[in-house]
Amino acid sequence: MQNSRVVNPAHRSIATIGGGSGQFVLLSALRDAENLDVSAIVSMTDSGGSTGRLRDELGILPPGDILKCILALSPHRDMARKLLLKRFTGNQRLRGHSAGNMLLTMLSQYSGSFSTGIEALAQLLDVRGEILPVTTDKSTLVAQLTNGEQIFGESAIDVPRGNQRQKIANVFLVPHHSDQITVFPRVIERLRQVKAVILGPGDLYTSIIPNLLVPGVREALQKSPAKLIYISNIMTKFGETDGYTLESFVSILEHYIGRSVDCIIYNNATASEETLKNYRKQRSMPVKIANHKKLAKHYEIVEADLLEQDSGIIRHNVEKLANILHPYLEDDEKIASRVRQTKA
Repeated sequence: MQNSRVVNPAHRSIATIGGGSGQFVLLSALRDAENLDVSAIVSMTDSGGSTGRLRDELGILPPGDILKCILALSPHRDMARKLLLKRFTGNQRLRGHSAGNMLLTMLSQYSGSFSTGIEALAQLLDVRGEILPVTTDKSTLVAQLTNGEQIFGESAIDVPRGNQRQKIANVFLVPHHSDQITVFPRVIERLRQVKAVILGPGDLYTSIIPNLLVPGVREALQKSPAKLIYISNIMTKFGETDGYTLESFVSILEHYIGRSVDCIIYNNATASEETLKNYRKQRSMPVKIANHKKLAKHYEIVEADLLEQDSGIIRHNVEKLANILHPYLEDDEKIASRVRQTKA
């Protein structure tokens, strides 16, 4: 078990909730912020690629999203990414696995604890902040579609087969070895302490909501005085959120939290027509606001150009996101507003 981390009382404490590449971008944007203690709460339902094979072959918790968070919060990120994301190509058993996934797996098995393995790798890479698995119980994410069909596993939900699929009506977790899933205790401890919680960006049903399905997380967020900040996705995703407006994303998220978010960070820049054309082939469209005036009555909306323009991949730009988040999180008046509302 990880030792409890001492949080500097002079620092602002925040938590992030998510998984996948979206949380990597967010943590990369937060890493160099001054006087900020970051606790990354990470989904444990990843079942694709190297991570999925290790889950199946060794019965371990998924290391992939945890590894991304460790790399994002490390000052040695560039060097570590080249080394730890490199995949083996020789030995048939090792082929396709990343060096980082294998290292985290071995550290966890040798220490006898997944959380201790995380702490060891974080220490090795001088991570600024902490990475907390939302649970250390093994489980499978299940999506129930509007026609009653059920899809098992994060990777199957994430990549739909065929050209048509019903919309997702509900998602839930199925435990592997017990009647229920238990939350990693330090997650609840942090959610009680932090001044702000940032959800997203990331796939709504496979990266963000799985954290909220773990018993205790939803309740902790409802009771927490922390300000809830949602970073909206830039694009919809076929099979998960096709046809969703920003209001749809927020409504679904609030349904699983059982509480309103306070602030929405929204990209208002538009990608090039050539890039959008490629996304349309995947049935992915920009996330639009249906009724801006109505939305602004209920939420604080921070709009800015947050788009990564040069890669051909539509995602949040780390530097642009940092330029929005750093001054916002340093503003005691903005963050304290939620505390006043909660106590009122």
